[in-house]
Amino acid sequence: MATAGLNDVKKGMKILHNNDPWVITEAEFIKPGKGQAFTRIFIRNLKTGRTSEQTMKSSDSYEVADVTDTDMQYLYSDGEYWHFMQPDTFEQHQAGKAGMGETSKWLKGEEECVVTLFNGEIIAVQAPNFVELKITETDPGVRGDTSGGGGKPATLETGAVVRVPLFVNQEELIKVDTRTGEYVGRVGK
Repeated sequence: MATAGLNDVKKGMKILHNNDPWVITEAEFIKPGKGQAFTRIFIRNLKTGRTSEQTMKSSDSYEVADVTDTDMQYLYSDGEYWHFMQPDTFEQHQAGKAGMGETSKWLKGEEECVVTLFNGEIIAVQAPNFVELKITETDPGVRGDTSGGGGKPATLETGAVVRVPLFVNQEELIKVDTRTGEYVGRVGK
């Protein structure tokens, strides 16, 4: 298996640390005025979400994790697991609560997601950048109030709550940015 040394590590690289896959969230090379140069990396466990800080000397190296990102279609949730299918082979995989994280609140069915696999097991799911969802509950819209200053909470069909402008009504279809959880706009009929 490939290894990554002091000069090879970079942000976004997936490595093995304590036999678990981790992603490097930040890497900075430090050359002090006196002493040996080192790299400080901040890593996040892909299974648990826990973060850690590590210092690498020139003699240290990490194994590169055998992690693959693939496109899969979200099928359904049975309450305990979320089921995904590879569109080309129709092979199905299931993800647990740890692998889904916050992604589950944006999925209603048939969305294309980027799924991270480690040893054939789903360890992370990334929702599409934008989803279109129907508002199931919100206060009545106020006609003529189009200023950007105000907002109100709206519950979507997946259970997620987002802030929407005052003029948006219940049962409307809206577009939401899943990376920030913010309202983008209304979807035309």
